[in-house]
Amino acid sequence: MNNTATLVLALALIFTMWGMGLALVIDDFKRVIKFPKAILIGLLNQLVLLPLMAFSLLYLIPASPEIAIGIVILSACPGGPTSNLMSMLAKADVALSVTLTAITSVVTIFTIPFIVNIGLEQFTGAGSVVQLNVPKTIGTMLIIVIIPMIVGMVIRRYSSDFAKKMDRPVRICSVALLVLIIVGIIIQERTNIINYFTSIRKFSNQSYKASTSHYTRSLGSI
Repeated sequence: MNNTATLVLALALIFTMWGMGLALVIDDFKRVIKFPKAILIGLLNQLVLLPLMAFSLLYLIPASPEIAIGIVILSACPGGPTSNLMSMLAKADVALSVTLTAITSVVTIFTIPFIVNIGLEQFTGAGSVVQLNVPKTIGTMLIIVIIPMIVGMVIRRYSSDFAKKMDRPVRICSVALLVLIIVGIIIQERTNIINYFTSIRKFSNQSYKASTSHYTRSLGSI
């Protein structure tokens, strides 16, 4: 994305997190911390099981190095404000979702390079040192996630009537912004999307052939 699209995306996410703050109170986070089992399970699933599933899939179903590294990167990346938005729209535990976002955004500063470097060695045969800009990553999280949410919570605390009135409009605007962003990205990347779908189709064909071959061998051993 160009600088303009990146700025629009950042502003949309800031607005979304501000809207979430309007629906949260400190007690929501106290409850999450008091019962940390959900946090631990979420971290285990996201930081350990998801990358393991990605590597297992790639070992079972051969893929081109580009697709393999793409899958590895996806599995290593943490949930972000968009996942918080989905939690809010589903009326799920938004405090838990935001807590996981904050923790994983810090932890993955170290886990993303580790996982991606392993992927590069395994699927390209060439090791490469991948590093993240720690101050920039933490700063981005603060600006886009933490600060807007805190501002929303402060407004909720001192003007609860306003926060309640804004609940529905914020949900509608957040969804509209998300849709506009997705449409804008599709329009901007329309040329590349055709190539992406071509690569996905090749990967699907490889997956089908590998699965068929495995199934045939299994039947032959019976």
